[in-house]
Amino acid sequence: MVSGSQIPAARSEVVLADGTRLRIRRIRADDKASLTSALARLSAESTRARFLAPKPRFAAAELAHLTEVDHVSHHAIVAVPPGRDDKIVAVGRYVRLADDPRTAELAIVVGDDHQGLGLGRHMALRLAEHARSHGIRRIEAFTHADNGAAQRLLEIVSDATSSEPYGSGVRHIVGDLAA
Repeated sequence: MVSGSQIPAARSEVVLADGTRLRIRRIRADDKASLTSALARLSAESTRARFLAPKPRFAAAELAHLTEVDHVSHHAIVAVPPGRDDKIVAVGRYVRLADDPRTAELAIVVGDDHQGLGLGRHMALRLAEHARSHGIRRIEAFTHADNGAAQRLLEIVSDATSSEPYGSGVRHIVGDLAA
């Protein structure tokens, strides 16, 4: 496993549209309790948007999968208030597909109090940059058809996107990443 070292300090802080300052860093194996707390703070709608269904808690195996990542094939970042590494307010990740190593599934969730302020955009741009640097050329996401924010995020980081129905009100969105 690659060390959970920080994103370089010059790029770690972001300022949101309302002036809120947050720090973006790599997720760490010791973030399990913080990730559990972050899930508990999400509204039902935000949980539905991220997980496509209700998600009352994480199982121990899920927490291990979500926090013990190699930062190459599975990369995850979190946003936290400065000085509060234990309070995750957003999570973004990609997971490289085993059968197509040039493609990764992307997922981002921003806590309700920080939505609409540009945090998702900051995280998507960082994830796309990291993915490109590790040979990923296409990203995909599965989202509810009414989740326009997810579609816009993929459009921001991609050269071209396509979208198709996946069933039960879910869409499969694919975006091409330039080298």
